[in-house]
Amino acid sequence: MINIKVTDLDGREHEIQAKPDSVLMELLREQDWGVAALCGGMCSCATCHVFLGDTWLDRFPMMESDEEELLELLDHFQPNSRLSCQLRLQAEHDGLALTLAPEE
Repeated sequence: MINIKVTDLDGREHEIQAKPDSVLMELLREQDWGVAALCGGMCSCATCHVFLGDTWLDRFPMMESDEEELLELLDHFQPNSRLSCQLRLQAEHDGLALTLAPEE
């Protein structure tokens, strides 16, 4: 199992687990404190926006241009911003730390 530490919008830390090949957005959407993910993973709404811990940025594939363009439109965009719908988890992501981005 892949262990993930998530800081929610209220600053509380949660630990969740995932199976390899899971999409991060789907896990976060299942949580009461998680993301809305209104478009269901189509990379079109940014309601699954998260901030990855800096040490994790290079452990995921680089973002595609559509994700980058959408994120850059957000008020809360940061260099460590990602859309969780674009992040597929693997064993190497065990210990992942992230923070949910404020809602736009």
